[in-house]
This record gives sequence, structure tokens and C-alpha cells, in this order.
Amino acid sequence: MENKNIRNIAIIAHVDHGKTSLVDELLKQGSVFRDNQVVQDRVMDSNALERERGITILSKNCSCVYNGVKINIIDTPGHADFGGEVERVLKMVDGVLLVVDAFEGPMPQTRFVLEKALALSLKVIVVINKIDKPDARIDEVIDEVLELFLDLDANDEQLSSPFIFASARKGVASDDKNGNFESMKPLFEKIIEYIPAPVGDETAPLKMLVSSCEHNDFVGKLAVGKISQGTIKVGQSVNLCNYHDNEKKSKSKIVSLYVFDGLKKVPVESASVGEIVCVAGIENVQIGDTICDSSINEPIEFVKIAQPSVEMTFMVNDSPLAGKDGKFVTSRHLRDRLYKEAVKDLSLSVSDGQSADQFKVCGRGEMHLSILIENMRRDGYEFQVSMPKVLIKEINGVKCEPVDRLYLDVPEDCVGAVMQKMGVRKGELVQMTPRGSRMKMEFLIPSRGLFGFKSELLTETKGEGVINSTFYDYQPWKGEINRREYGSLIAHESGEAIVYGLFNAQERGDLFIEPGTMVYAGMVVGQNPKGDDIVVNVCKKKHLSNCRASGSDEALRLTPPKKLSLEDAIEFLADDEILEVTPKTFRIRKIILDHNMRLRERGRLLRGEV
Repeated sequence: MENKNIRNIAIIAHVDHGKTSLVDELLKQGSVFRDNQVVQDRVMDSNALERERGITILSKNCSCVYNGVKINIIDTPGHADFGGEVERVLKMVDGVLLVVDAFEGPMPQTRFVLEKALALSLKVIVVINKIDKPDARIDEVIDEVLELFLDLDANDEQLSSPFIFASARKGVASDDKNGNFESMKPLFEKIIEYIPAPVGDETAPLKMLVSSCEHNDFVGKLAVGKISQGTIKVGQSVNLCNYHDNEKKSKSKIVSLYVFDGLKKVPVESASVGEIVCVAGIENVQIGDTICDSSINEPIEFVKIAQPSVEMTFMVNDSPLAGKDGKFVTSRHLRDRLYKEAVKDLSLSVSDGQSADQFKVCGRGEMHLSILIENMRRDGYEFQVSMPKVLIKEINGVKCEPVDRLYLDVPEDCVGAVMQKMGVRKGELVQMTPRGSRMKMEFLIPSRGLFGFKSELLTETKGEGVINSTFYDYQPWKGEINRREYGSLIAHESGEAIVYGLFNAQERGDLFIEPGTMVYAGMVVGQNPKGDDIVVNVCKKKHLSNCRASGSDEALRLTPPKKLSLEDAIEFLADDEILEVTPKTFRIRKIILDHNMRLRERGRLLRGEV
């Protein structure tokens, strides 16, 4: 039985190819907003971090109506680190819009999301976006997309997927690259014509797979998913079960039921096959669970999300300046927050560490974990994190590590410098393609070789390098990588940084702090480009003398400090350093604060006693 009044689609693409802008226009032209309503750009990026960084982090649901047909739309992230968000929502839809930039063509994440969609036999509409770009190469990109379909072993039907040409920013689309571009009408019509209506038996017992979870301050936990069969009603008794956990069986009652209407959730009394709904009243529900009628216990299959590949240790802040900024500082606070996050984000894994104050957190990449750190910091948490490390596996008795497929787009005159950096980091060149005055390069590189590489690339290419990467496979260990060619400037004593002390310290390297900053012994206050750690006294004052002139300190000129972002600070970390994170600041410090103890420990390491 088809529900012909509904279409369920997800919009998938590589980062910055225009997914969220496309959703904006579909909502505007799908009569979601009033004609005189002021609507901000990227209306789906509601999270503060998403708006600041210009990327989508969380998948979000919305809907619009065209010619009496309701189109449920899911906007998904484009960054590889948030691929788990894409994987879990694809079970909710019957087709996808694959958005591809008319200049860049298919990118690493394009391959990843398309592979997942084809594996689920979803119908694909290819949207070549940004065709109004002056350097758009529409014909070449069409060929590249078809090659990608062939690489992914698409069947004949998938190879004949329709192409739509669009400019999401202008709000126009056409099924002919040389046709009339007036509105999004051709895209709407292609969605209704090509994407199948959801199919299911309305009279069968209820079955609904939970694809995401949200929290509402008024009704508690909300489970979002598509009804596969039957009808769901407010007040209905249901069973909860899980495909991967036979032990999980519990009974609950539907307290509230919502459907998506534009950007809002609208309460309804009932919903049937094919509709994407929000259900309230089931407190212990998790992503991947099946909500079914009380008469049955038959879970729907849910594909396990790809495993994380990067690990960091989160720990309670024990520095001399601990507890001054944060609202949540204890191990109990830290533990509760991390384990709650693991329930919401299936590509995140949390486990207890070596002590009660430590927790091992595994994610898809540096950005994935840095977003978690930033969200916790903004919520008032104070804690410390270690340097990121890759997760090592033993396969057939061989030590293996994760390897990424790295795509670089750099100016031609920077190729030599980039190749040198790649050699040091064990990168293997796979392909090199000239494109005008730039070179497109593809490498296979150990994931640990990418730690700290982004800032080096931007320095070598004067800010013009473009970097993208995605997980490739586990391969045998590639050997040691010396990723840090610089050392740290370490504070000698606790106190307040003084102009005179900073002036003397800046001769040794680049400083991270300014006068008036509180420091403590063992805190990293700068970077030494020569490679060794140096202890400096930034609290040193100028001694008074009879010959001192009243204006002598005014002659001291300080170089402006290098302000580190969260990602910069994580990339900077060495094995013996940790990052102190508070709601107001970041501080890099040595694990062992005392200088003499550090020297003794280093000696023991060199002698092989540890």
C-alpha cells in the first residue's frame, strides 16, 4: 500500500556544496514562510556552532508541501567526521538528493554518502549546484558523477538517475543545463515523479525504527523515525526492542505525537505508514530501537554505524588554576555528560579510563571531538583532554592503523613543499591532476599523519590550500612519524605575566599569552621553532636601580601573541602535554608540572626504564 501524499528525502553532499542553501529555497518555495516574513540564511543551521563555522553538524528534519504532496526533508552534515549522522537517517527516507558543486565535482564525502545510499537501494536525484559560478564545469562534473556511480557498482537503474541543474543561492533549477531557470519547480516535480512514495501495510501491527533522539524541556525525550507499517496513536501501548540487543524488551505508552510541518513540530492524534514522526513518553529509547505494537516484538534491522578511529582522554582539571571558571568540574559531572552524549551520537564511544577521574572518548576525527569539547565548554564544563591518538587494531596477527584518503587542492608552485611534508608524514601519492594554475593531489596517509597538518598546509600555501579527507581502511603500521618540528616555551614559575619577562621570552619563539595573564609553572606559554622545550620566566620583573629612567619600560615592544583556537591547541599538543579547557580559556600544560621531575622522567625514558 502506497501513501501517495508523502515523499521522504535526505539531502546529502560533501561539505560546502550547498545542501542547507538548497533546503532554504525548497522551504521558501514550498510555502513554509509568509510572503512578508524575514528569513535568515541557512535557516536549518540552528545550532550556534553551526552558524559560526558555516557547517552542518546535526541532521535535522523539516517539511514542505507542493501540489498537495508533503515532502519530508532531512538536511545532513557534509563533513566526514559527522558521517554517522548521515548513516543513521538514511533508513528514514526513500530517496536522496545528491548535491554536487559544479566546479569541485564529487569529493571524498560525496563518495561516502552515495555509497551508503546505493547500498540501501535508495533512488538518487543528482543536483549539480552552483551552475552560476564563472568557473563551473558542468559537462566534466556530469562525467565525474557517472564515473563515481560506476566505481560504486551502481546498477542500470541507478546509473540512469536524473540530473537537475540548480543555483540554490538564486533559488532556481532546471532539468536542462541550457533550459529556463525561473524557480525550484522542476526539482519539486522531479522529486514527486521519481522518488517513490513510502510503502507499507496500514492495517498491520505498528513498527517504527528510531533514527534519532532529541530532548524537549516539557515532554522529555523525543524519538524520531519513520513508520514502516501500521498506525501510531496517542495513548497507545507499545513494546520497545532492538535488532542488535535481544535482551532489550520493555513496555511503554505514547504520551505525545508530533509530525513535522515546515520547521515546527505539530501535535497530532495519529499517523500512519510512511510519515516521519516524533514520539514522546519512552524515556529509555535509543537510536536503533524499534517501537512496535504491544502484540509483537519484531525489531527492524539497523545497520551498525562505522566505528570511530580517533581517541582522546578526558579528565578532571587538576591544574593550579582549576575550578575558577567552570560550573561543572567534578568527575561525576564529566561522566554523566559524556555518557549522555554517546547515547545521542552513535559514532561516539565512551568508556572509563585508568582512574576514576579519566574517560576514554573515541570519535570519527579531530573535528568530531573538538565540537564535543566546544559544546561542553559553552555549557560550563571545565576539564582536561590529552593529545588525540589513533585506535590500533590487530588484524591476522599484524599491527594495523587507520589510513585516510586525503585530497589536496594547492597552487602549482607549492607542490614541492607539500610533497616534502607528505613524505615526512608517510603519505603515498595516488594521483595528481593539474587544474589550471592549481594541482589536485590524492594521497593515502595514516590518520595520525594528519594531526597538525592543516595549519602547516595553510602556512606553506599562504592560505590557499584546500584539504579534505575521509577514512579509507586499516593497513599495516607505517612506522614512527615525527609530526612536531617545534618545541614548547614553558613557564618557570606561577604568577602574572609581566611585559619585561615576555619581552625577554619572545626572543626564544612565538608567545601565546599577553601581559596580565595568570600562569603557573609547567604551563606552555609559547612555541619554540627550533624543536626543543625551553623554560622561560615570563613573570620576571625589572629590578629597580638608581639609574632607572621613569619611561624605560615604555621602550619595550612586544610582538602580538599568537591566539590559538581550540583546533590549533589540540593540533599543538605533544605526548607529554594536555589541554586545559574552561568556559573562558584554553591552556596548554605539561602533564608533569615540575621542571626537575620532567627532566628525571625524560632521562628514564631515554634509558628505557619506563
